[in-house]
Amino acid sequence: QPFRKVFDLIDPAVQVASLFRDGDRIAANAPVFRLEGAMASLLTGERLALNLLQRLSGIATLTRQMTDAISGTSCRLLDTRKTTPLWRALEKQAVRHGGGTNHRFGLYDGVLIKDNHIAAVGGVREAVRRARQHVAHVLKVEVEVENLQDLEVALEAGADVVLLDNFSLEDLKAAVALTAGRCLLEASG
Repeated sequence: QPFRKVFDLIDPAVQVASLFRDGDRIAANAPVFRLEGAMASLLTGERLALNLLQRLSGIATLTRQMTDAISGTSCRLLDTRKTTPLWRALEKQAVRHGGGTNHRFGLYDGVLIKDNHIAAVGGVREAVRRARQHVAHVLKVEVEVENLQDLEVALEAGADVVLLDNFSLEDLKAAVALTAGRCLLEASG
């Protein structure tokens, strides 16, 4: 736990008792930790420990609200690798504690073909072909599309995953019907 680690680094004699487990639902204003130790050590670590606790609890709480909203569906809430510098592992852990799923840790976890890649090579089909030609067979190829026509081309080209970027609700429904399980779909925006 990052909160505990702050005090371990400042003064290993500080006793930190957690009153909850990671991922537990906690009522507003409930005490979360009990600390005992030298006042100087407690005051030295207080602000950093509280900043960590607030940020990561906020991520977990918001994630839980969203996962609760989609419960009972076949959807999963994925996080992004666009995290606060140097906080990626902590923020991704907070997403898991909130019931979300980690998507990718870095660019190396898969191939994401974006609009600038598509424009550079002349189209979705060519972008998928080139990706398949140059990456290991175990990596998934994901294509970001902005309309239903590009979705159809991505499906024909053999994309493993299609990211529907800023689709309207009506177009999202059409995309789900169009794919009929032929690939995984993500929605963003």
